[in-house]
Amino acid sequence: MDKVMRIFLQAINFTVFMGVVGYFSIYPEFKYLQDDEAMITLAIKHASQRQKECRKMSPEELAKLPPNMRVGMDCPRERSPLDIDVALDGKSVIAKNIESPGLHKDQTIDIFESIKVKAGKHMLSIKMNDSVRVKGPTFTHEQDIALEPAQLLVIQFDTAAGKFIID
Repeated sequence: MDKVMRIFLQAINFTVFMGVVGYFSIYPEFKYLQDDEAMITLAIKHASQRQKECRKMSPEELAKLPPNMRVGMDCPRERSPLDIDVALDGKSVIAKNIESPGLHKDQTIDIFESIKVKAGKHMLSIKMNDSVRVKGPTFTHEQDIALEPAQLLVIQFDTAAGKFIID
């Protein structure tokens, strides 16, 4: 009798537990985007330009170095901060100025940021500067976009081609 009662009580416990899990898997309803919203995601991995150009070392400088350290060029490792601005209809929606990570500020910069926007037609403008030696943006992109409700628009950057990719 004890074994039958234990199985019966376990069945009741499992039924109640599954009922609670089932209820919370359906209710309350969660909508990430409203019916008139779309999402723009900026997903970039980019190594910005070096802050200083490489320079050729003089013979005197090379002579001061140990033989295993004698390389003809001196290239500082520190990279420029990445300055990016994404504007929708002339209004800035994402503006970032990010220093290169790492002990010597020499690693690639990763950006992943999403924003909710109203669906419809918009003018998308992207400006990015990856060099402190250049005033103003080094890369720009402008495009008319038509966002449907619940659409995800992804902005990426192709470093090899030097252009933005809009998916």
